Amino acid sequence: MAAVRVEAPGSGICQVSFSPQDNAQVCITGNGFFKLFKYSEGTLKQMNLQKGEPQNYLCHAWLSEEEVICGTDTGKLILFETGELHWETSVEYKKIPRELEEDATTEEYESSSDVSCGLASEDNGSQQDSLPQISAVAAYSRGFACSSSPGVVLLFEKTKGKEVYKESQEIWLPRDLFSSEPKQSGRQDIICICFSPSEETMVVNTNKNQLYIFTMLSTDLMKEKAAYFAYLNFPLHSASITGLDICIWKPILATCSLDRSVRVWNYKTNTLELCKEYREEAYTVSLHPTGLFCLVGFSDKLRFISLLYEDMHVFKEFAVRKCRECSFSNGGHLFAAVNGNVIQIYSSTTFENINNLKGHSGKIHAVKWSADDTKFVSCDTHGAVYEWNLLTGKRESECVLKSCIYSSIALSSDAKIIFAVGSDQTLKEISESLIQHEVPAFGVVYTAVTVSHSGHMVFVGTSLGTIRAMKYPLPLTKDFNEYQAHAGAVTKMSVTNDDLFLLTASEDGSIFIWKVYDKGGGILKWEKEVEYAEEVLIMRSDIEEKSQAMLDLQIRVKELQTENDYQLRLKDMYCDEKIKELEENFTQEIGSLKTKHQILQAEKEKQELQHQFQLSELMNKQAREVQQLESDSNQKLLMENEKYQELQVKSQRMQEEYEKQLHNLEESKSRAVKELTEYYEEKLNEKSVLLEEAKEDMRQQLQAHEEIKKQIEEDEDQEILEIKIKYERQLLEEKETNLQLKGETGVMNKRLNSLQKELKERNRDIEEMRLEQQKLQGIIKSLEKDMLALKTEIQERADTIQDKEKHIYDLKKKNQELEKFKFVLDYRVEEFKKQIESRENDIKTMKEQIREMEGELERFHKESTQLKLNITQLQQKLKATDREMHRERQKKQNMEALIKRFKTDLHNCVGFIQDSKKMKDRIRELYTKYVQQSDTVETEALDTDLQQEYMRQREYLERNLAALKKKVKDQEVHQAAYMRIVQENVSLIKEINDLRQELKVAHTQVHDLRSTLRLTKKKQAIQDTAPSSELLSSPAVLRLNAEKESEKIIEMQQLEIQYLRDQIQEKGQVLAVQPLSGRNLPKLNLERSHKTQQQ
Repeated sequence: MAAVRVEAPGSGICQVSFSPQDNAQVCITGNGFFKLFKYSEGTLKQMNLQKGEPQNYLCHAWLSEEEVICGTDTGKLILFETGELHWETSVEYKKIPRELEEDATTEEYESSSDVSCGLASEDNGSQQDSLPQISAVAAYSRGFACSSSPGVVLLFEKTKGKEVYKESQEIWLPRDLFSSEPKQSGRQDIICICFSPSEETMVVNTNKNQLYIFTMLSTDLMKEKAAYFAYLNFPLHSASITGLDICIWKPILATCSLDRSVRVWNYKTNTLELCKEYREEAYTVSLHPTGLFCLVGFSDKLRFISLLYEDMHVFKEFAVRKCRECSFSNGGHLFAAVNGNVIQIYSSTTFENINNLKGHSGKIHAVKWSADDTKFVSCDTHGAVYEWNLLTGKRESECVLKSCIYSSIALSSDAKIIFAVGSDQTLKEISESLIQHEVPAFGVVYTAVTVSHSGHMVFVGTSLGTIRAMKYPLPLTKDFNEYQAHAGAVTKMSVTNDDLFLLTASEDGSIFIWKVYDKGGGILKWEKEVEYAEEVLIMRSDIEEKSQAMLDLQIRVKELQTENDYQLRLKDMYCDEKIKELEENFTQEIGSLKTKHQILQAEKEKQELQHQFQLSELMNKQAREVQQLESDSNQKLLMENEKYQELQVKSQRMQEEYEKQLHNLEESKSRAVKELTEYYEEKLNEKSVLLEEAKEDMRQQLQAHEEIKKQIEEDEDQEILEIKIKYERQLLEEKETNLQLKGETGVMNKRLNSLQKELKERNRDIEEMRLEQQKLQGIIKSLEKDMLALKTEIQERADTIQDKEKHIYDLKKKNQELEKFKFVLDYRVEEFKKQIESRENDIKTMKEQIREMEGELERFHKESTQLKLNITQLQQKLKATDREMHRERQKKQNMEALIKRFKTDLHNCVGFIQDSKKMKDRIRELYTKYVQQSDTVETEALDTDLQQEYMRQREYLERNLAALKKKVKDQEVHQAAYMRIVQENVSLIKEINDLRQELKVAHTQVHDLRSTLRLTKKKQAIQDTAPSSELLSSPAVLRLNAEKESEKIIEMQQLEIQYLRDQIQEKGQVLAVQPLSGRNLPKLNLERSHKTQQQ
């Protein structure tokens, strides 16, 4: 229709839009320019002249037919009216509100890479803080919405002041709890803003392919606080989807994406069931047929993941880097994983590598299992399609076409036909190692293919994001149905086992769920109705935590039930007392009402008698009056009859007179008519004579007129020639002026059109104002009605206020009486406090005595420990002396043995006393045998010293033993005394605990008295309609009983405290006489009891 060239100094045009009110107006914005064009007569004419400094306009929106709001990269909002700058403001960079910072649940990773990523994101955030920019603008009836910072939308509303538009509210994106970096999920750049036609909802789109919704009805209620968006449905993938798979047992599909997330969807309910983000990118995913496990190929490892109820748990990891394809078998007992050019087959139960399928030279792009898991098909980038036998682990068939890079394959249900697509823009049907058919793509690249389980339909995905549905056998012509779906190339496709749903995923991060219909328009019906499993995996620790939480909650419920029962009982008691009081009051009122009723009945009887007497008098009066009236009326009737007869006679006379007058008038009328006819006939004759004379004059005048006419015609011909010359000149002049006037009329027509449009707009405004005026009049009428109703209400309330003031006056009197009663109770409470203070002083003295006793016990304990140390030292010394005694005894035995041997040898020598030589030899032998070089006289000296030292040590040890025996006897006496004192202390502690309980009872009773006082105060405010006797009946009885009981308890406690003091003094005297030893007494928690008493 029309074209125009725009010279853009910057990066180019950012946005082009038509005016919603006038489709002939076009607005174009970009880097350095803002232009308005109007389409007329096949051309685009510029309507504005750009003034001021050029700016980078990122977006714009039409607010009305003349107003356009623009946003710049420096955070400025500029309003143009009819192409000229009308208003300008700058928006500051918005920081995250505290609520989002407090609710953030970020995961801290220990690795240094995560720390560096965090630092980088913080640096980027600090850079962005200084550079706000308006990324999106949208208009609505009250103003417009814009995004000035990541993750926030600002609402501006129209004002009447100098600021044409004013910021009214901030709306923030929520944090994605599934994300590993929730802060980043809340700081997405908003690309587009859109309002619904009714302006009830607002939807925004972000740079991470997420859609958020906000209900505009809540803006009036939440103007002070920051509002938050909600997901339109659920979080979507923000990057290209690389894997998609389904299972048999459940209606779920699993997807993985380059955004490092794995998600599980339910295609029956269209919901997101599970989602988890990882540190590495996910390239492929495969679901186990049961739907309880899945395989995910990451950049570093292949992971076997258990799909729990609310989480994904990594059960096993395999050292397969950058696994681009993996797939479970249809039985689920095996799974295949691509490792480079090798396909590895693993067992799903033992996780052992069963087989490795080698033979591909290029990267493997797709793998498929047959229905019975005996065959396996794969394709690669070098144009090879291999069919493997898993029983032997060898290739059964192959089909190689090196000119094609295969991207996807599909198997028929009987595993005899392979469908393959690739870069050569054809769909191939392969069977028996040969390409049987090739279907052209008609200028598009096929990227994914799948076959229905029935084998009647083939679905193909293209690089343009469209889906094509073909019948089998494949058509050679363009005989297929094409559906526009994705914005990017289709990456994965799958058909459910019942052939009812087709699932497709794309590079744009979107997943489409298609319902498959037959040509008749109905949904395909499966032979058997599929029953899906509902089992879910869950960790034992989670069950234990939840069971523990349930137990805690049950305990809490029981506690609450007991509390509620207790409170209900109290309320029942209170209500019963109140009912009794009300019954008494009502019985009294009923008695008083009965007496009133009897009095009223007596009055009624008296009044009835009076009324009967009055009625009889009135009846008599009425009868008399009726008689008088009848007599008066008869007289009046007679008078009137006489008058009537007189009037009839008068009327007859009048009629006769009128008839005579009529006859006279008719005679005079006939005479006058005759005279008039004669007069007018004479006049007619005269006029006829005059007419004849006038005709003759006319003939003479006509002749003269013809002569004058001839002369005038000749004169007129000459004048016409002169006038013709004049007017020809004037025509030329007028044509020239007419041309000028045509130009002026064109301009005026344009002005007229613009004025007509303005008039129409003004008329519309006037109509709108009329409608508004009508609405306002209706509102005013309704308000006037409300005013009248309110006035009536005010009058009624004034009456009620007067009644209540009277009631308040009565209550004030009651309150004064209660205050007197309160003064008495306060005096009693002060007396109780004084008694409690005296008891607290006694307890303090007892504490000090117990502390002194504990100090003495500690001293005795230290002395006993020192004695134990001395005993151990002496025992060690005894052990050393015993060892030395044992050694000496051994030496003695050895010496005795030597002496015996020496005696025997000497006895043998004595036998040779007669032979001197033999005697000499034997004595030498004895010398050599028993006498050594060291055994000299020194040995004898050493033996004597040893014996002396031994005797000294023995005497010392014997003295120590005697002293220790005495100490042990004293210690046994001390232990007996100590045990006796411990038993007495235990009895004292029991008695003190009993006293504590009695003190607690006294405190509770005092607390009850105070609570009753508070209740009386509350009842004065609550029970406005209750009678005066209701407030004084029950609490007074309670207070008297409580006072008597508290006085008795205090007297008993004073006697028991005095008895305990006497016992403690006796025990203190005994302890001062007899020292204690052994263990410490158990410490009393008197401080805690003292705190409870103070409370």
